Amino acid sequence: MKIDFVATERLLLQPLSTTEAERIVAREAGAGDLWGEEYPGDGDVRACTGFLRGVAERGDPGVFRPYAIRLDGVAVGGIGFHGPPDELGVATIGYGLTPGARGNGYASEALRAVLELARKAGAAGVKGDADLDNPASHRVMEAAGMPCVAEDDKLRHFYVAF
Repeated sequence: MKIDFVATERLLLQPLSTTEAERIVAREAGAGDLWGEEYPGDGDVRACTGFLRGVAERGDPGVFRPYAIRLDGVAVGGIGFHGPPDELGVATIGYGLTPGARGNGYASEALRAVLELARKAGAAGVKGDADLDNPASHRVMEAAGMPCVAEDDKLRHFYVAF
């Protein structure tokens, strides 16, 4: 299934194929890959590992996949879904940027775009969480329109319904 790039004001979100995900997991750029310094990060590797496992188990998830966050054509992070929506229609989101790209609003900008993608694809809502000691991630989700809906001894939980 071909998934189109998602453009925001400053970013291009590139849907990852299984071939690209395999290169990210191996941390070995292919010819023509434009990877920024410190890309891929550990979170990108975990996300792509989960994506590849999900494809092997359930098939292609369509839009509910990982995306490279590109700034001026260079991958500076990743954003995407942990798989297709659950039985209630809720998808789970994850994201991360290289240290040099943080603090510029890119994560919130990318998150707003994938939330709209999930809404258009028929998800009932999107959830995410962040460690209590990660206020930057809390701000990202809140800025993208995902309010905090719960907190436990380790995590703050965020959710938006469509």
